[in-house]
Amino acid sequence: MTVNVSDYLRAAASHDPGGVALVEHRTARREVTWREFDEAADAVARGLTARGLVAGQRVAIVMANRIDLPIAYFGILRGGMVAVPINPRSTTREIGRMLADSLARVVLCDEAGVTQVREAVTDEHQISVIVDGADPGPGESGFEAFLADATGAAPAAPADAEALAVVLYTSGTSGKPRGAMLTHRALIANIEQVARLDPPAMTSDDVCLGLLPMFHIYGLNCVLGQAVRQGARVVLVDGFDPGGLLDQIVAEGITNIPLAPPVVAAWAGRDDLRDKLALVTTILSGASALDPELAETFLASSGKYIEQGYGLTETAPVIATTFGSPRDASTSPKSGSVGRALPGIDVRIVEANGEDSRAGDPAEIWVRGDNLFSGYWPDGVDGPRDDGWYPTGDIGLLDEDGDLTLVDRLRELVIVSGFNVYPFEVEDVIAEVPGVAQVAVVGLPDEETGEAVVAFVVPDRPGADESVLLESVEAHCRTRLARFKQPRRIVVVHGLPHSATGKVAKGRLRALARSETLGLDAS
Repeated sequence: MTVNVSDYLRAAASHDPGGVALVEHRTARREVTWREFDEAADAVARGLTARGLVAGQRVAIVMANRIDLPIAYFGILRGGMVAVPINPRSTTREIGRMLADSLARVVLCDEAGVTQVREAVTDEHQISVIVDGADPGPGESGFEAFLADATGAAPAAPADAEALAVVLYTSGTSGKPRGAMLTHRALIANIEQVARLDPPAMTSDDVCLGLLPMFHIYGLNCVLGQAVRQGARVVLVDGFDPGGLLDQIVAEGITNIPLAPPVVAAWAGRDDLRDKLALVTTILSGASALDPELAETFLASSGKYIEQGYGLTETAPVIATTFGSPRDASTSPKSGSVGRALPGIDVRIVEANGEDSRAGDPAEIWVRGDNLFSGYWPDGVDGPRDDGWYPTGDIGLLDEDGDLTLVDRLRELVIVSGFNVYPFEVEDVIAEVPGVAQVAVVGLPDEETGEAVVAFVVPDRPGADESVLLESVEAHCRTRLARFKQPRRIVVVHGLPHSATGKVAKGRLRALARSETLGLDAS
């Protein structure tokens, strides 16, 4: 029985020791076998123990996608310690806050995050810094030397599936970044829930694209965790070059592509897409909603259906996927749906009064299953209810087939004079206006109405007349939206900010609107 996520790696190394497990293309192509992967993870566990760490203590990983990230991750778990993955392109302030909040004892970083780590780590932090891909500074260690110096037997992690494995910082349902506490039980449960899908989402014959950042739960457990469980090869990629990545997919024989909607948008409509993806058998989109029209454009240019999934950091991560919706193999996934709940996960659609909504009516999505987190670091607050249900903060509906459709985020709900405004409703209307390429809607406090609707609009071409576009949007909203839903303010911007997995970063838009600083570059 698997009680520690690193047990999957031990099993893969035993089953296929000489098989290639991980591949990267940085300065040169590098690959490691399952045996080498397993032995390196042992070395990480030994090295951390040699530095005085014991089970339960936190180790931060501030790395971009590279082979040494999975090695570090599985080694931390094998030693019984707790991994704290952090985006290496976060600011110094953000990294410093997470290191301090998690009380990390060691931070493993690479060239992508080493500058911010050095600026964030002060004498009072008392954190050991281990550097990969760059020269270590005074008082620091190099990653290769750290592995080489690790001697003796690997520590035996406590055989406790309820032991904490990962702290992942997320906005949760409060809007303030907090560390979601994921046990080995939660991570293993979701790996096994995905593995039970029929047809399978991944098999041992797959070569899987590791483009999604592994400091995010989607890349960490849905891609890496599932691949190690299945014994599938992972090709790790840091950065997205649309044409270059397609060439790499051909060269490496990649068959399984987990991605986020911005990648779909960059590839859809390419003349070479059908040829480049000829050997690909599975494409799964997650992290944020995929526009149905974009999915159709991708299908027309590639000949490939895109499966969709829905999940949260707090659910380790997958809740539902179109893989679980029965249909003929030649039939496209249901438009707009994220499919059915995974085996072992229950879903309810719950009204504000705690009652289940009527079929087809949107309300908050509640979930229950062994994959749920244990609350937020450090004391487990705001976790699942005593009855096992977790209110996700997402709004959705279940159709007559039991398939789930996402509507909006509860915390993004805008309440104007006591009336609910779902941002997606306003966004859909504004998107109809000629000249609008992208739109995002947020709510801001308002003295008169409690909150007011603010829309950020991206023109479809440089140099567009902003005043004409604003008048067109305002006029269209007046005819298509109730007065309380109409934007109080419309801001024309050059692009919308996005998170690492492609979601529009609405928190940054709210801050932008509050600050009155209207220059915004796409990122």
